Amino acid sequence: MAKADYYETLGVSKSAGDDDLKKAYRRLAMKYHPDRNPDDEAAQDKFKQAKEAYEVLKDPQKRSAYDRFGHAGVNHSPGGGGPGGFQGDVGDIFGDIFGDIFGGGGGRRRPQRQRGSDLRYAMDLDLEEAVSGATREIRVPTLGGCKTCGGSGAKDGEKQTCSTCGGVGQVRMQQGIFSVQQTCPACQGNGQQISNPCDDCNGQGRKHETHTLSVKVPSGVDNGDRIRLAGEGEAGANGASPGDLYVEVRVRPHRIFERDGDDLYCEVPLPFTLAAMGGELEIPTLEGQVKLKIPQETQTGRMFRLKGKGVKSVRSHRTGDLMCRVAVETPVNLTREQKDLLRQFESTLDGTRRHNPRSQSWLDGVKEFFDRMTS
Repeated sequence: MAKADYYETLGVSKSAGDDDLKKAYRRLAMKYHPDRNPDDEAAQDKFKQAKEAYEVLKDPQKRSAYDRFGHAGVNHSPGGGGPGGFQGDVGDIFGDIFGDIFGGGGGRRRPQRQRGSDLRYAMDLDLEEAVSGATREIRVPTLGGCKTCGGSGAKDGEKQTCSTCGGVGQVRMQQGIFSVQQTCPACQGNGQQISNPCDDCNGQGRKHETHTLSVKVPSGVDNGDRIRLAGEGEAGANGASPGDLYVEVRVRPHRIFERDGDDLYCEVPLPFTLAAMGGELEIPTLEGQVKLKIPQETQTGRMFRLKGKGVKSVRSHRTGDLMCRVAVETPVNLTREQKDLLRQFESTLDGTRRHNPRSQSWLDGVKEFFDRMTS
């Protein structure tokens, strides 16, 4: 009985590309695979024919021979498992088709060396250090490369090709009609095994140790900023590149200032006499004392801006401002004489808006509120 044309078997034209062949074969394989048709011999025959056709047409040399000489150009050796002596592994074919789904393909892969883990270190700074910059020494516990074996894990520095995966680092497992690749359990994906492990690191190539590092903190860093130290993380397995160390800045609360972005805020107590009559008041800044002019009749809550007395940004290099909120302070622990003087002063006030504008405004609001309640 004459064999069917391979292109007709897959239902594609002679100009079909690799993607068209894969799609056609995948459709037929899913439809006629023996696992889906256990008692249907006709379906199994169609599956074998589709498999044979795809195996020939996916190979450029076999396809060229078939296009020139037909089936005579691709005769298989007798005694094979499929039609016309066809030999092949359905797992390999499905590995080609579905490899993109499971991360594997028909080709051999080079073992991937795992990069070392990144580390994080929390560094506490005073506000002054964060604003002006600092250099700090830190001690970081980490996994470092074993100096005895040079990170190889082998006592004599020699490794053997893994006998389980053949040095590929992956093994293929058949699950039904799918071929799935996974990391080799014998060598953990390294492709090599150690017969004589290093005594110092027990064949791991890494040891627990503590590194002392000098960290330069740039001026203007803020709470939560991170400083990256490349290559100062954990050593990679089997000589792979190390990870990075991220130093996270934590700024301690300050007794006087609060930071908001590049601006600083502080609350300044103001003697009630200075608030009433005006004058000058010395204000602390991160660069030293400055004098602030207080106008007459200053009320609690008034905000004064000192330009350029904030923080210079680590990113934009813009310098923020210092915002001073004044709070008029009521005197305490008065002597009898001082109380008498206050009473005399109080008697000179007429209790009108002229002397107490905020108080009178508040009283007017209270009166209006009660009038609405009783109306």
